[in-house]
Amino acid sequence: MNYGLISDPALKQNECLVIGIIADAPFPVEQFFPQEDQDLAVRLSSKIHKAGEQIGQAELSGQSVLFIHCGTKEQYHAANLKKRLSETIDNLLKQRITSATLCFPKLSSHSPDHQLEQMIVQVSLQTYQMLDFKSTHKKPSLLTNIDFYLPESSEQALKNGISIAAGIKLTRDLANLPANICTPTYLGEQAEALAAEYNSTVHSKVYGVQEIQDMGMNTLLAVAQGSSQPPRLIDIQYRGAGDAAPIILVGKGITFDSGGMSIKPANAMDEMKYDMCGAASVLGVIKACAELKLPINITGIIPSCENMINGEAVKPGDIVTTLSGQTVEILNTDAEGRLILADALTYAERYNPRFVIDVATLTGGVIIALGTVASGLMTQDEELADLIMRASKESGDKVWRLPLDEEYQEALESPLADMINASFDRSASSVTAACFLSRFTEKFRWAHLDIAGVAWVFGKKRNATGRPVPLLIQLIRDALFTH
Repeated sequence: MNYGLISDPALKQNECLVIGIIADAPFPVEQFFPQEDQDLAVRLSSKIHKAGEQIGQAELSGQSVLFIHCGTKEQYHAANLKKRLSETIDNLLKQRITSATLCFPKLSSHSPDHQLEQMIVQVSLQTYQMLDFKSTHKKPSLLTNIDFYLPESSEQALKNGISIAAGIKLTRDLANLPANICTPTYLGEQAEALAAEYNSTVHSKVYGVQEIQDMGMNTLLAVAQGSSQPPRLIDIQYRGAGDAAPIILVGKGITFDSGGMSIKPANAMDEMKYDMCGAASVLGVIKACAELKLPINITGIIPSCENMINGEAVKPGDIVTTLSGQTVEILNTDAEGRLILADALTYAERYNPRFVIDVATLTGGVIIALGTVASGLMTQDEELADLIMRASKESGDKVWRLPLDEEYQEALESPLADMINASFDRSASSVTAACFLSRFTEKFRWAHLDIAGVAWVFGKKRNATGRPVPLLIQLIRDALFTH
C-alpha cells in the first residue's frame, strides 16, 4: 500500500473521495467541490442520519464520492473513527476501488499527528493479506493507494504510521506462517535478517542447542526435547541510545504446541502455530523501532522451540532445574510457555534492564476472563502498570489488569521441588501462571502480558492480529519521556 498526505482534498488524483460527516458540525462543502456540484453534495450528505451510514455517488466533480456519517461531535472519538474507517475500507474493497482520498474530521481528544498514525495502522490492518501459499484463486486487493487529508498533520507522522504498520505486518506474517516453515531455526534467521537490514542499529545473536545447554537453560531444553526441531534462544538488540539501560521484551516462541504428553484436543490444534505470537511481536517491535529511529535501547529475548511428543519428551512428574537454580516439578506439559520464559527471564538479568515485559500466548484462562478484547496485564509495579495502561489508552490496543497477590503463590507449592509449573485445577490459571513467572523476576522491574485472546482471530477466518505491537510501540515512545 502506498500512503500520502495531501493539502488539497479536491485533487482528483484518486478514484474515490471519502468524506466523513459530523451531524452537528457544518459541512465545509466548498473545500471539496466546485460551486456547480455543491448543492448535490449537500443533498447527498443529508441523506445519511446515523453513525456508520454511507452513501455514494459514482461521479461527482469527475470522481466517485463516498459520504460516511461519523455521528455527533460528542460521539466522534478515537474508537468511533476506528469503526468508521474500518467500514469505509470494507466498502472500498468490495467496490474494487484502486485508490482513495480519506477526509475524516479531526478528533478533539488527540493531535492530528496521532490521529494520522492511527489511521494508517488501521488501514494497514484492514488491507492485510497473506497470499504466499495460494497457487490458484488469488484475490489480491486492488486498493493500492491511500491519501489522507488531515489539516495540521505532518509528513513525519505519515512516516511514523508507515513504520509502525511495517512492524505490525512483520508480526502478522511470521505468526500466520505454518509451523513446518516457521520453526525455531526460521525465527532465528528472521532475527539475523533484521540485523542485516538495519545493521547500524540492530544486532542479533542466535544460540543453538549446545550453547543453551552450556548456559544451563534446562527448562527450555526440557520442552524442546520431544521435537526433532532444535531449540533456539534469540537475543536481538535495537541500539538507539548508546549505553543506556535497555527495555527488555521477552517473547514466547513456541512455534507449534501439541501440548506434549498433556496433549491438546485435536479440534483447532492447527491454530497452535500461533503460540509464537509473543516472539513475532518482539521482532515486529524491533523492526518498527529501527524504522522510527527511536533514541532508546530495546533488547528482545526469544526462547523458541516446539512442544511435541516422542520417546524423549518431558513427562508429567519430571523435575527440572532452571537457569536460576530453582527446581520445577512439571505436572502439566501443556503449561510449557512459562517454562521457557523462566529461563529467558533469568537470562535478562545480565542486561540490568530498565524494565522487562514478557509477551506470551500463555493461558486459555485469559480468554475465559477477558475474551478477545483485552490482553491480560499482571504486575506488582504500580508505576509500570500505569505506563502500560496509558499506552493502551493512547494506542487503542486494550489491556486489563488482573491481580498478582501473594496469596495466589500457594497454588504453586510442590512437595518435591521448589514449585510446580501448573495444576490441573484451572481456577485463576492466568494469575497463577504469572505468579510462576514472577519467581524469576525478582532482580528487575517486570510486567506480564497474556495475549492468548488477542494475538489472532480464531476459527475459519483465522488470522494474526499483530497485537500487542501497537501497545508496545506506544509504551516505548512514552518511556522516552519518563525515567
